[in-house]
Amino acid sequence: MDEKTFWVLMDELSCRLGGRHERLEWLRGELRCRPAAETVEFQARLEAVCEAVARGALWRAVRRVEGGLCSDDGFDYFALWLVAQGQETYKAVLADPDALADVAEVRALVGRHPREWCDDEWPEWEELDYVAQEVFDELTGQEDDGLEAFYEALDALQETRAKPEEETCTAEATVRTGTPRLDALFPAEASSQS
Repeated sequence: MDEKTFWVLMDELSCRLGGRHERLEWLRGELRCRPAAETVEFQARLEAVCEAVARGALWRAVRRVEGGLCSDDGFDYFALWLVAQGQETYKAVLADPDALADVAEVRALVGRHPREWCDDEWPEWEELDYVAQEVFDELTGQEDDGLEAFYEALDALQETRAKPEEETCTAEATVRTGTPRLDALFPAEASSQS
């Protein structure tokens, strides 16, 4: 699966109607129509774009939105959620974490404590990380040994791919300017209250 195909799937996933369960079912259906090797390629691309999210300025922005509650795992799940917002949103937020203030799903959280958010409202999406492996298991009929086979294939694929050069990090400018729009939407005193 090439990068363009990956982002076509993510862009479509971002605008699908229904809850997260229905949207993941759609993605499973799309992946089931492809060879098993493409599910592995999908996962490799997903991991690569999620890895690019791990920047200090973005971590601080997510902690601001989530009221300081974002754990290491939570940040990984945030990266998955961000990728599922589609390529345009993904790139905008990577370039400037304050662009999270423009995302409708983030704006819907304003003025409410994270304890009041329902599961589908959290800007985290752990389940997206399991879709490719689940479909691989179905396509190969290796449900008992599928996990091992999937990750062996994923490791082999990632070893053969040259690691892309890192993009120039724009977080430096963001660190200087901070996240004024997010700060206005999610004031520190409101997010730290119990």
